[in-house]
Amino acid sequence: MKKIFFVLMSVLALLIGIYPIMYAFVELKYTFLSSKSPVLLYDITWKTAFFAHIIFGGISLFIGWRQFGNSFREKHMKLHQLIGKIYVGSVTISSVSAIYMGFYANGGMISAAGFICLGIIWLFTTFLGVIQIQKGQILKHQQLMTYSYACTFAAVTLRLWYPLLQSLTKDPSGSYTAVAWLCWVPNLLAAYCINQRKAATT
Repeated sequence: MKKIFFVLMSVLALLIGIYPIMYAFVELKYTFLSSKSPVLLYDITWKTAFFAHIIFGGISLFIGWRQFGNSFREKHMKLHQLIGKIYVGSVTISSVSAIYMGFYANGGMISAAGFICLGIIWLFTTFLGVIQIQKGQILKHQQLMTYSYACTFAAVTLRLWYPLLQSLTKDPSGSYTAVAWLCWVPNLLAAYCINQRKAATT
């Protein structure tokens, strides 16, 4: 089951990780941007933040899953470190952009609070993970980066939760507000369980 879950997570991460490429081929009216006001779409700062968020968020999602697995780290430590540096840089850009964009989120204050909290926790856990590995605290580093990738994986769970809730409730706005929290809170709870289990066997 553990291997099946890892393969499924990896496939979903790869598929959603390349999602930003869609914006190069699809008209904006068929994308998420169609839900935004023309005023916001002409705001250079917001639009720059949006594309920075999806591009670098996509990179962090696409490469981050490969960091998990003891055998890979042990056999390819230099590659692990290189991927880690790219991951941290990508998360930094994407999370800061996400925090800014959160203030303009669809769904009002509750939705905005959900996405802003996600961005802050994403950035915070990633940087703490870097600090811990610099101190030589490998287990704490791994635990914090598990939390970090749980936040990264919100890009996947958002796209799973939203259509499900929308089909059940027939309420797109309410579903999006709920997903602003559902896309990451359960992920962090799952990460907590994974960390607790690993700590118990270490």
